[in-house]
Amino acid sequence: MLLCCLAGLPLASQAEPSAERGRYLVQVAGCNDCHTAGYILAPDQVPESAWLLGDSLGWSGPWGTTYASNLRLVLPKLSEEQWLQLARNANYRPPMPSHALRIMEEDDLRSIHRFAKQLGEAGQPAPAALPPGQTAQGPVVQFPMPPAQ
Repeated sequence: MLLCCLAGLPLASQAEPSAERGRYLVQVAGCNDCHTAGYILAPDQVPESAWLLGDSLGWSGPWGTTYASNLRLVLPKLSEEQWLQLARNANYRPPMPSHALRIMEEDDLRSIHRFAKQLGEAGQPAPAALPPGQTAQGPVVQFPMPPAQ
């Protein structure tokens, strides 16, 4: 009986793109964990107005040091089609999970884009990435070197 009732409900990948769905995806896909300062430690205490502004916390490892970009300065400048192309070809340095963007459903990517545009442009650009061997000036999460094979 329950299956009959649920049969008409859309699957997650069949949901229409919307800013509200984008808000949900930004939370469950972990976008806020890096792209929103302080979110990973206290998600319920960071107001939505501070979401996706990037962070000055560096992520250091064999690739150098990377910083989570301010998506509210990046995504609103792109059309949905440009965003889809960027996501489909994503190959960012760690810890950004580029593979997750590449396999995400198109409607989910569209929803994330719509949510970021709805939030509006705000904030400052994140610090530029640093090459291996260059020391970051602020706080960093240090990844260990992988074990020898």
